[in-house]
Amino acid sequence: MSEYRYPDARGKFGVFGGKYAPETLIAALDEFENAYREAREDPTFLADLAELQRDYNGRPTPLTFAKRLTERYGGGKIYLKREDLCHTGAHKLNNALGQILLARKLGKTRIIAETGAGQHGVATATVCAKFGMECVVYMGELDVERQSLNVFRMEMLGAEVRRVTSGNKTLKDATNEAIRDWVTNVGDTHYIIGSVVGPHPYPTVVRDFQAVIGRETREQLLRAEKRGPDRLVACVGGGSNAIGLFHPFVEDDAVKMYGVEAAGRGIDTDDHCATLTKGEVGVFQGMKTYLLQNDDGQVNEVYSISAGLDYPGVGPEHSAFKDLGRAEYFAIDDKAALDAIYRTSELEGILPALETAHALAFLETLAPKTDPEEIIVVCCSGRGDKDLNTIVKEARNR
Repeated sequence: MSEYRYPDARGKFGVFGGKYAPETLIAALDEFENAYREAREDPTFLADLAELQRDYNGRPTPLTFAKRLTERYGGGKIYLKREDLCHTGAHKLNNALGQILLARKLGKTRIIAETGAGQHGVATATVCAKFGMECVVYMGELDVERQSLNVFRMEMLGAEVRRVTSGNKTLKDATNEAIRDWVTNVGDTHYIIGSVVGPHPYPTVVRDFQAVIGRETREQLLRAEKRGPDRLVACVGGGSNAIGLFHPFVEDDAVKMYGVEAAGRGIDTDDHCATLTKGEVGVFQGMKTYLLQNDDGQVNEVYSISAGLDYPGVGPEHSAFKDLGRAEYFAIDDKAALDAIYRTSELEGILPALETAHALAFLETLAPKTDPEEIIVVCCSGRGDKDLNTIVKEARNR
């Protein structure tokens, strides 16, 4: 992997990725790509983004040694990269800040977004409020119900939340509606996609804005331990927090990377969204990637207790990592994720999001197999305040 140079000029990560989009959007995607290429070489743009990340988002986020979790497993040292301490409560603002600056550079006046767990919607509404731009967020009706606090937050920030009642009423359906809106209003509208998914250049743009997670992790570990990590762990729905942690280490073959998907009610049931574990290659929402689909190529309805992981596809770079063997992917069910929330809260005083809890649950499998001198970093992608309604409801059944 020392020569990892993806994506190529076509936006492909090997056979994955690409730009499968309606003709109406091709010019907008090309314009977006050109603006990003210019911006990443522009000292003024980079300085503006760095200032926002520092003074508005609160970066760098801490790297917390999880002493009691480490003692529980008796293996390697466990560190938590605390994206839950970002402004708005999750890693999503890293990307939203970058994209709102690009939208302004493009002269767009209206912003749309999709959201599942609500954190990307809140992040988008936040940057739109800060820069005085119109904001419309699409959210599945089921997710509106289980993430009502985040819906209220978005509306307080001035966003219009459009409830999506088609399909499974979750993230996939919200994304479909956002794409339809963009096709209709492409002249004045920028679509802030929240994960490393969609047509090129989105998987690359979002990855690069989220790679601050891994860069800080490297610097912080060098100060704390005088060396880098041995193992990286992150939850994967679309996969933005995982790519953000993984990407700065991708050429270091000694660093092992683990992505953790949602097994829902069980990996052998129809109620899961373990795309890389059970999926097959197909084209979906602008990209070629692994998908959960039936024999006719129709995308399956999926399920997870976690709204942010409830997605039938995955970022194309993760698909490439799977086929290259650069990262390993595992699936954790609802019960194990809920157990991890209680365990992390009780041992470390940190209430993680349901998404993060899947990564923390994987420590039950991974950590006991590691040696005490090893270093494990888990991306704490978001905080669990938003999930309290779901957690309380599930607690009655424990």
